[in-house]
Amino acid sequence: MSVPATRRERDSLGEYPVPEAAYFGIHTARALENFPISGIALSTYPEFVAALAAVKQAAAMANCDLGLLDRRRADAIVAACVEIRSGDLLDQFVVDVIQGGAGTSTNMNANEVIANRALEILGAARGDYDRVHPLEHVNLSQSTNDVYPTAIKVALQVLVAGLHETLLDVAGAFGRKATEFSSVMKMGRTQLQDAVPMTLGQEFGTYAIMVGEDAERLLEAALLVAEINLGGTAIGTGLNAHPRYASLVCEKLNAITGFSLSTARDLVEATQDVGAFVQVSGVLKRTALKLSKICNDLRLLSSGPRSGFNEINLPAVQSGSSIMPGKVNPVIPEVVNQVAFEVMGNDVTISMAAEAGQLQLNAFEPIIAHSLFQSITHLDNACRTLIDRCINGISANERHLSESVTNSIGVITALSPYIGYAASARIAKTALRTGRSIPDLIVEERMLTAQQVAELLVPESLVSPREMSSLSTAIANAREMEPIP
Repeated sequence: MSVPATRRERDSLGEYPVPEAAYFGIHTARALENFPISGIALSTYPEFVAALAAVKQAAAMANCDLGLLDRRRADAIVAACVEIRSGDLLDQFVVDVIQGGAGTSTNMNANEVIANRALEILGAARGDYDRVHPLEHVNLSQSTNDVYPTAIKVALQVLVAGLHETLLDVAGAFGRKATEFSSVMKMGRTQLQDAVPMTLGQEFGTYAIMVGEDAERLLEAALLVAEINLGGTAIGTGLNAHPRYASLVCEKLNAITGFSLSTARDLVEATQDVGAFVQVSGVLKRTALKLSKICNDLRLLSSGPRSGFNEINLPAVQSGSSIMPGKVNPVIPEVVNQVAFEVMGNDVTISMAAEAGQLQLNAFEPIIAHSLFQSITHLDNACRTLIDRCINGISANERHLSESVTNSIGVITALSPYIGYAASARIAKTALRTGRSIPDLIVEERMLTAQQVAELLVPESLVSPREMSSLSTAIANAREMEPIP
């Protein structure tokens, strides 16, 4: 077996072999050996790689404008960054997302890939760092400590915007079902016991509102990660950066990305504070919790088909058992549940990492970044699956729902204002014991006439507020009647 060709590069620790064909260099090669942790490479999150390239591009442009980087090198670095932002060289971002060093290995991976591609653009060989150096030129006026968190925030702008649109689509899918089921009567439940009638449309309309509200909360949280510390360099003091660099590089970054990022008022504070990430994670957790609750409802409402609630039908997307023929499981809500559990766990991880930060830097931003990106990506995928493979195909078992309302003890609540609470409780107990219907018992005991009961139990009047004055005649008649002992 032939040994892959290598080139030897040098850093402060000495020489180290690097694959000849690689665009990354010695720092990345060492990181590959040091951090075989998750097996998840930076390339798993292309939005983050593109964000790193955008930051480096903005830095090169700002340094050039300030006279710190010559035009030829700057143009080559910018060209390399543009290629990376378009998706090229993604496979060269190879370091593990979980790493020590507060993201230094990620920053070095980006510096090296950009430098070596810039060298090619200039007609030089990879590794010829006298021409374009990963640190002296690509990383000019920067530190991992301002590049890395800024790139996270740029990536979050993209990912959050995508999840926001997806959540609106989920809300829209539930809203369409709410319209479809607007006239389908059913029993509402509290504590899993019969409560009062409602429509299936009202139930699904609630889901639409719940998800839509979370979509808006997500945008609010995204505003907090629009403040960056780029230009603060090592600890926020701006050491080794031009006095105008911070404002200029933010301006360049906004022009590149189209976002409205702003430089933090206090870069020392912004370099160590990861509270904005905690806030975003909290909203993701809230969203996941509510989606999971909705999926629990869908599983319960579709349970059966004959020995459960059996109120709705979920699309059958795959066989449910290797031993029970014909069994179909609610696999799509189940996978959403599991993603929700993951998001909740990620929120705990992010909270612990935020708390563990010390003094002027939080060293645990890599796990924060990975957890946030994973939560958003998986939530987005789960929501798309929920729409396409579940919500759009849900149907109602209307006959069963109608019978459940007719036979329910819960309709007594609609009649209690006219026959009294005590009498209503007694009638409900009798109906439950004998299996007879509430309307039959009330008419039999002459509490109300059959016509009055029918008027009071009109479906439309059971699912929305009504004017009591319009039923004054029924009330008067009910009070004049004497119940049969």
